[in-house]
Amino acid sequence: MKVDILIIMAHPDDAELSCSGTILKSINQGLSVGMIDLTEGELGTRGSAKIRLEEANQSKKILGINFRDNLGLKDGFFSINESSLLSLIKKIRLYSPKIVITNSQKDRHPDHEEASKLVKKATFLSGLVKVKTEHKGIKQEPFRPIHLLYSIQNDYVKPDFIIDITNYYEKKI
Repeated sequence: MKVDILIIMAHPDDAELSCSGTILKSINQGLSVGMIDLTEGELGTRGSAKIRLEEANQSKKILGINFRDNLGLKDGFFSINESSLLSLIKKIRLYSPKIVITNSQKDRHPDHEEASKLVKKATFLSGLVKVKTEHKGIKQEPFRPIHLLYSIQNDYVKPDFIIDITNYYEKKI
């Protein structure tokens, strides 16, 4: 399933906190949106992996996104390695988004920064012919998104641009 926008975040709830207004506005404008959580958020102070999954499923319905996927990387301990990169490259090629939105490059939470680096590298490598991947036994073709955007949910980074989500703020909350 191809989508216009693919949101790839470290934890379930990162997208809701940082860019759910943008997601809602994009869907309202007729764009298709999918989401990938890198981890299950199992180290979160409040809740558990099970609760986070239930919340993620509920959020999928509220936001109206096309799908929500989870790579199952280890919360707090995932790194940029061949295995995590290939897992993500397969998803990027499968969904072939025009735009990828991920966590901020600079953030208090180390997983957010690591996620942005992982996504940046995977989006680049996904376009290389010599990086071979398969999905359900079928060879995947190279694909690189047109844009990689970093969502900001902190005071460490000044945004490059702002999207007006005034009409979607109540639903975001």
